[in-house]
Amino acid sequence: MSLPSIRRLFGLRDAEPEAQLRAITRRREELAAHTDDELKSIARGVRGSADIVETFALTAVIAERVLGLRMFDVQILGSLALQRGHVAEMQTGEGKTLAAVPAVVWYALRGRGTHVLTANDYLARRDATWMTGIYHWFGLSVAHVSQSMTAERRRHAYMCDVTYATTNEVGFDYLRDGLARSADELVQRPFAFAVVDEADSILIDEARIPLVIAGGVPEDPEWVHRANSVVTGLQARVHYTLDEFERNVQLTDAGIRRVEAALGCGNLFAEQNFCSLTAVQNALHAHALLKRNVDYVVKSNSVELVDEFKGRIVQNRRWPAGLQSAIEAKEGVTSRTQGRILSSITVQALIGMYERICGMTGTAATQAEEFWKVYKLPVTVIPTNRPVIRQDLPDIVYPTRVARNQALVEEIQNVHKTGRPILVGTASVEESELLSRCLQIAGIPHSVLNAMNEEAEARVVAQAGALSAVTISTNMAGRGTDILLGGNPPNEHQRVVELGGLYVIGTTRHEARRIDYQLRGRAGRQGDPGTSRFFISREDDLLVRFGIAGNPDIDSVQRTAEGQNLEIRQTLWKYESLVEHQRQEVCELRREILLSPGWSIRSMLTEERYRELVDAVSEDALERAGRRVALAVIDDLWADYLANVAELKDGIRWISWGGRDPLYEFLTAVQAIHEDFRCCLKESIAGAFEATEIRDGEIHFQNEERLKRGATWTYVTTDRPFGGLEERFVKGLWGKFTKRQHAEEN
Repeated sequence: MSLPSIRRLFGLRDAEPEAQLRAITRRREELAAHTDDELKSIARGVRGSADIVETFALTAVIAERVLGLRMFDVQILGSLALQRGHVAEMQTGEGKTLAAVPAVVWYALRGRGTHVLTANDYLARRDATWMTGIYHWFGLSVAHVSQSMTAERRRHAYMCDVTYATTNEVGFDYLRDGLARSADELVQRPFAFAVVDEADSILIDEARIPLVIAGGVPEDPEWVHRANSVVTGLQARVHYTLDEFERNVQLTDAGIRRVEAALGCGNLFAEQNFCSLTAVQNALHAHALLKRNVDYVVKSNSVELVDEFKGRIVQNRRWPAGLQSAIEAKEGVTSRTQGRILSSITVQALIGMYERICGMTGTAATQAEEFWKVYKLPVTVIPTNRPVIRQDLPDIVYPTRVARNQALVEEIQNVHKTGRPILVGTASVEESELLSRCLQIAGIPHSVLNAMNEEAEARVVAQAGALSAVTISTNMAGRGTDILLGGNPPNEHQRVVELGGLYVIGTTRHEARRIDYQLRGRAGRQGDPGTSRFFISREDDLLVRFGIAGNPDIDSVQRTAEGQNLEIRQTLWKYESLVEHQRQEVCELRREILLSPGWSIRSMLTEERYRELVDAVSEDALERAGRRVALAVIDDLWADYLANVAELKDGIRWISWGGRDPLYEFLTAVQAIHEDFRCCLKESIAGAFEATEIRDGEIHFQNEERLKRGATWTYVTTDRPFGGLEERFVKGLWGKFTKRQHAEEN
């Protein structure tokens, strides 16, 4: 479709947003004179219309009638950016939830369904409930999806004009639909439009994280526990070494001999010891590099991961199977079933399936390059409704963490005496708990957010601006909830204003500037006073990793880190784009078999066998059986495909160290795996119909149990750069291996 055609389809014009805003303002004044019934009648009449001015003006007037909130001009500008398919950067406290509604209404009036993708279930439920009245005046249906919903309720939600949901829930439902054995099991319709809230978090931080649906039985844990026992007895600097940044770990010669003796396996690097080597690698990583209460926590006999960007415990997320099991063995908790991966998709690939997307967030400008390169999304920075008068004070740098923490407690103690509210942002659960203990010793009452559910977080964050409140929070906890000066309700607003507003303190700098900006932005909303300052240590990870000495230019370091992370994500997508293309091909074939009345099992069988079976059971019975078998075989072979690709990823590092181009080798091998899948598909389906029995007019297959699906479950796994989790120390082991080989040859 040509660009002019696309512009006509979506009602785009060359008018500047400011001109559109003026037209919307004039129309709002006209509509304000109408009664509620008249407005409802006018709103029902715009369904199917592409009139931006009429739709936006109506939404603004209706929002004021329903919610009692008058939309600011900047909110209208933000919504116009969404309608144009941009990412709108709107500061904290500017009313992004309401700002999205005019654009959501405009998309929803197309009649094909619009998804509003939110950061968590709580926000999906809250925002859908809050905005329902506005949508109903237009005759639009609205619902939300949450983790506990039944398939029937999910189906109803997706059939609504507007559906609020997390990206994970939409992705898991998509994966489950991709394994449906009958049309009745489907809950979603084809994706059309998506408005992404907290776009930086969803489209960048979580973009490479795979969503997984699995089934089957857990793997044999024998090697996991043996490796854990061996590694537990190893000593740092004797049997293994860490690099200066504590990012890589490798066995020493003494460590290799110790492991080989304990396992009785001979050469640890021999081909037959691959399972042993992998288990030891995972165990060593779990013990030496992953820290409890930083990278994960242990709760209720379970290992729960901590999101590195949000500092929040994330349910149903795990590391790749081997490393997850190694950590569970390290902590002595019950192993969670890993099972066989039946299907998976990354958030980035899922978002790519929408016909049109847009988004909003408090911080987008620093990631504008990535939004454009990855999603072709321009970034529009929306001005604040009132000038920002927050004071962003210079960082204070301390030589050690201990010195930094002492200064932090003193600063909090001094400010708390005045009654001014304080919000402290930490980088980890461990850091928040350490600071909490220090404040307890100092006798300072406070609240801690680091492992709570989103609804409880929102309640605590809403009170973080109350008089004398001290709140310690991991990164972005309670995101999506405004902090009102004076508390909620803001009974002491004026007194807190006189004290200078909310004081936000950061205890470290993050690799991404926008994470720091998000923390700063919790203060100074809607023209309120406020202050932000970062207390950092030269021992902080960011400074240590880049070897910064002297007076660090934090902004420059962060730009460098952002550039490196963008390059990594783009490189990973080069590897995975072919896999994603092949996944889409399989999904299209599966959907054709499931839904197309024109598909026939005849295409998979010889004409002679087809006629034999038709004569035995009737054509309808054969076609029903054919669809059931074809879908089961596709699912089985696709799981094999994914396992083969995963094994290929595990081994790709050896190719790069062998001097060959790993990307070329990977893509070539993946294509060969896919060709094998295609060849086996028809052969396996035909083979199933060769070994059948006809009883009571029905076809019965051998291994009938394989055609049935057992229990399945979903989870989110961490991103897995090719060998990234193991590569840190496998590189070291490979050096030991080549040194040993060289010695043996000489």
